[in-house]
Amino acid sequence: MADTPHPTRTSGATFSSWFGTTEALPKYPSLRKSIVADVVVVGGGIAGLTTAYLLGREGLEVVVLEDGELASGESGRTTAHLSNALDDRYTTLEQLFGEAGARLAADSHGQAIDCIEEIVRREHISCDFTRLNGYLFLPKNGKPKELDEEKAAAYRAGLTDVQRVPDAGAKGFRTGECLVFPDQGQFHILKYLRGLAEAIERQGGKIFTHTHVAEVYGGNQARAVISDEIDVQARAVVVATNTPMNDRVVMHTKQSPYRTYALAARVPKGAVTRALYWDTSDPYHYIRLQEQPDYDLLIVGGEDHKTGQEDKPEERLRCLEEWTREHFPAVESIEYQWSGQVMEPVDGLGYAGRNPLDAENVYIITGDSGHGMTHSTLGAQIITDLILERPNPWAHLYDPGRVTVRPESVKEFVRENVNVVAEYTDLLTGGDVSKPEEIAPGTGAVLRRGITKVAVYRDDAGNTHECSAICPHLGCVVHWNGLEKSWDCPCHGSRFDAYGHLMNGPANANLAPTNSAE
Repeated sequence: MADTPHPTRTSGATFSSWFGTTEALPKYPSLRKSIVADVVVVGGGIAGLTTAYLLGREGLEVVVLEDGELASGESGRTTAHLSNALDDRYTTLEQLFGEAGARLAADSHGQAIDCIEEIVRREHISCDFTRLNGYLFLPKNGKPKELDEEKAAAYRAGLTDVQRVPDAGAKGFRTGECLVFPDQGQFHILKYLRGLAEAIERQGGKIFTHTHVAEVYGGNQARAVISDEIDVQARAVVVATNTPMNDRVVMHTKQSPYRTYALAARVPKGAVTRALYWDTSDPYHYIRLQEQPDYDLLIVGGEDHKTGQEDKPEERLRCLEEWTREHFPAVESIEYQWSGQVMEPVDGLGYAGRNPLDAENVYIITGDSGHGMTHSTLGAQIITDLILERPNPWAHLYDPGRVTVRPESVKEFVRENVNVVAEYTDLLTGGDVSKPEEIAPGTGAVLRRGITKVAVYRDDAGNTHECSAICPHLGCVVHWNGLEKSWDCPCHGSRFDAYGHLMNGPANANLAPTNSAE
């Protein structure tokens, strides 16, 4: 195994526009000795930092533990939409959760935007936060009836200011028939997280990075364990790591990992009207602007697929660029391209609350379903109320222990888990190549060696680096991701860098050295 990569790495080789348009986030030390706190939060993205901030405002002593640097996971790979126009649509949410449930979903995401705005003002965070319209439009083959049905469902969910118009009237882009969702929002995610981290420190909270949590325990001796000698003891533990690393099976049957792609294209200043835009395609496209002093960056996302189940991710970016240039003639150049990972729950809504089958003082936030900014924020609000033993109107809706037995949810549960089972057949097949010499420099491939499989990365100099190809979570065979230079598990979304070092859970350990796998 090679040395650990540079500590400022994120969860992939590509580089998002957020990192390219602001200074690096503050550096924090790693934890070197055991400490005690009221609450320990695992994860230094928007979910973890928002939870720590809200608890700190209540006077609790909070410790944040992050495996890498702040925002080195998926928070730095978002497109940072702040929206209550949910991507599973209110027509679907009403079928799954009833009219009352859909209303709570709309209210919670709307209030999450309000919460972010209030934090920005209270803490004087300069993060380009702004309110703006959002437009839901049809693709070329879309049916106008979709808009009628969604508008009616949105009204029943309490969004009575949603309007249908023949076109958004946007400069530089023709939407055609669309719905207008007013009072949405956007911001610069890294500038916001910097402000949150600084506020947490002002409250007396502590942040530690490059601190890997090996185990989490609840109950009377709740703690996050870093090693045999070091832990953080607390009254409660919050796991805010995109997907929970402390849950072996249960939550990973209720949600599925998807890769999503994004690019940032340079356009002349003012060439495209600033707004949020989404279409009703499946997978859908999502668009916004990021303003720069001399030009604008048009950020476009889409082309989702199951993690570890795409042989040519670069082709997804090519398709996204073609779509962008077709719809936005003002594009001058592509400045950034990246991908990220979202967790899709089987019933369309994320999870925030007590971890199923665990002690009552262990909490999780996961299942963002493409709404990581608002879901992380409302999740932090729910968990803050639960820890303080206050009622929360959304807690039941987002309960990680919920079971949705509507036919649509059951079919999705079966479909996704059958997909996972099918991936285990890779254990029986041959490798991608028969010998390391067949692997091109700068790429990786899986080969069979005896009864097991080996993940082999050949670096640019032609040197090979080997580790087990068996994911330490539940034993799936990882696949090479040529875009992000990573090994991705097609079952539950664990991801490892080219040398086998862990980047994303639910696995909580590196790929094993080959001498341990044989």
